[in-house]
Amino acid sequence: MIPKLTTLTITLAFLCLPFQNIKAQNSTEALIQKAKRIHEKALTVDSHTDTPLRLSRSNFDAGVRNDYATTGSCVDFPRMKEGGLDGVFFAVFTSQGKCNEEAYTKIHDQALHLFDAIHQSVRKNKNLADIALNPEQFKKIAREGKRAVFIGVENGYPLGTDLSRVKEFYDLGARYITLCHVKNNQLCDSSNDTLSAGGLTQFGVEVVKEMNRLGMMVDVSHISDRSFYDVLKITKVPVIASHSCARAICNNPRNMTDDMLRALAANGGVIQMCILSDYVKKPKPNPERDAAMNALKAKYTDNLTDAQLDILRKERDELNIRFPQQLATVSDVVDHIDHIVKVAGIDHVGIGTDFDGGGGVADCHDVSQMLNITVELVKRGYREDAICKIWGGNLMRVMAQVENYAHSKRQ
Repeated sequence: MIPKLTTLTITLAFLCLPFQNIKAQNSTEALIQKAKRIHEKALTVDSHTDTPLRLSRSNFDAGVRNDYATTGSCVDFPRMKEGGLDGVFFAVFTSQGKCNEEAYTKIHDQALHLFDAIHQSVRKNKNLADIALNPEQFKKIAREGKRAVFIGVENGYPLGTDLSRVKEFYDLGARYITLCHVKNNQLCDSSNDTLSAGGLTQFGVEVVKEMNRLGMMVDVSHISDRSFYDVLKITKVPVIASHSCARAICNNPRNMTDDMLRALAANGGVIQMCILSDYVKKPKPNPERDAAMNALKAKYTDNLTDAQLDILRKERDELNIRFPQQLATVSDVVDHIDHIVKVAGIDHVGIGTDFDGGGGVADCHDVSQMLNITVELVKRGYREDAICKIWGGNLMRVMAQVENYAHSKRQ
């Protein structure tokens, strides 16, 4: 038989459970409301999305709300507003092909087509968005209640061997160039390829210097470790990693080692935390998905036509829906941010999702869910000033420094 005192204790404890739940709910709601206030106050920017690959399709409109569940689309202007994202870098992405003059001409034309798609989309939706070329324009666009669109170039491959194309891209609005992608190119070695040049090529050195001169940020995401250190020896201004993670947390060659993080901080640069799940957390085996994706890759070769690229992307989107990946979470993302802050400092980390290029985690699969990152940051004790730095302050500081250096050299 249970003693009376024990019975009374159990009864009281049971009666207290609803009050404990209410207290927990109130605490969670207070945390979310605090996160909302900070998120609304911050000038927020995502440094890397591959949305132009969708803009180049005739059936995609960034001015209307697209459904992630049925289309796989991650970014449009209405969802940017929902998610409290003020600005975004649209990447002019081209995949790596052969390094010869014929290929350079073809891929240069493809890059110009993507630039045009970005500008056409913004013009079409001028009541919702505008092109931003610097931090001051960004602030002005945000005050008007519009979304700011910056432009970056992912992969220096379309430069060919013509240094004047750096200025051509700058004049078209590009404010960073990611020097390479997943294969070595004429500028440098990639983190996902075997060593070839041993770092930057001579043309790569000239490109970095030209970017400094013009006021374009040098993007070190995707490049090999040796290429990274070569860039730091040459650049006169801070650099960015537009979408990278911490290798100590997820051992992927695309991510940055602690030594690289410290070197980036010494340079004054910033690493923009990527939320592509494979770079955030080592994925669990998924044989069906892997087999389907490998078959898709084998089906298509390099130097595809625009029509072939559209088919490839459509089939990839369909596979992502049929074989959903077991994704990392926002908590896993903030584990990386915690580590980067510990190693490099709060002034050297930001957000670069890689949305529409594979980016997305289970509880932040599109731009409408960006608040979830801020909620997790608040939960872990980050202050408002730190969150504002992460959400755009650090990147805009680097952008201003790069612009000011170029301006001083022109005087």
